[in-house]
Amino acid sequence: MSTQPEATTETVEGDTTLAALSHASALVASFLGPLLFLILADDDDDLVERNAKNSLNFQLIIFIAMVVSGLLTVVLVGFLLLPLIGLLDLVLVLIATLRANNGQVYSYPYTPDIL
Repeated sequence: MSTQPEATTETVEGDTTLAALSHASALVASFLGPLLFLILADDDDDLVERNAKNSLNFQLIIFIAMVVSGLLTVVLVGFLLLPLIGLLDLVLVLIATLRANNGQVYSYPYTPDIL
């Protein structure tokens, strides 16, 4: 039995294109992209709303990690962390975009529900 939390998925009916774009928009606009999709999501489209919330939660965590890594550049550790965090963000957002395009609600690993 594994003690590490893993990414979870659940299939829900809704607009798969907007759900996938709620994740992919984070690559262009950080947490503002998912926030826009969360605001513009229809009230009855649970797939887009849940994917946008998960994406926004993850992007807030990535933003905090980037700020901390930026501060750690003073002691040179941040120079190693910044590209790793960027790569992790890219890979997980691409996975989430593909899963959302298949109609699944993707929850990022190790990401608390802030919203």
